[in-house]
Amino acid sequence: MRLKPLVLLLSLLMPCGLSLAAEKTVYGLNEYVGLQELDSVLAAKLDTGAKTASLGARNIKRFKRNGEAWVRFEIGSDEDATTIEKPLARISKIKRRAGDFDPDEGKTYTARPVIELDVCMGDTLRTIEVNLTDRSAFQYPLLIGAEALKRFGALVDPSLKYAAGKPGCSNVALSDE
Repeated sequence: MRLKPLVLLLSLLMPCGLSLAAEKTVYGLNEYVGLQELDSVLAAKLDTGAKTASLGARNIKRFKRNGEAWVRFEIGSDEDATTIEKPLARISKIKRRAGDFDPDEGKTYTARPVIELDVCMGDTLRTIEVNLTDRSAFQYPLLIGAEALKRFGALVDPSLKYAAGKPGCSNVALSDE
């Protein structure tokens, strides 16, 4: 007879959990994202195990402009590289993996520049923080981590791919890359 109070409690709590899930958008393991400032669409991997978002970039250089910290970097292939300059939001310390650790260097982290970037996924546009790093060894040039996924109100279903379709933010004019 102790089961009845437990069932009653669960039946009262269940609608709250369902309404919370109803406010989220389901995305797949991989999604197309539009980068407003870069006028491009990229395939991204959604990774709930990563804290931050990472964008594949090369020739990353920090510099000063009017006393403010900025970063210059290239995206795209060697033949079709685009140079971008953005204000530096901060420097992030990313924990190194075991295979990436150099005992002679002694640092267990890598310092990466972080920028703010307007990202469109499905019909949702959000400004997220993205760290810049060489992702040429990875299949996807953009990794979207848990902090950005929270901003999108995302639920990630790893059995799906490209569930949101092509980016469709109305105030963004994007071209396929």
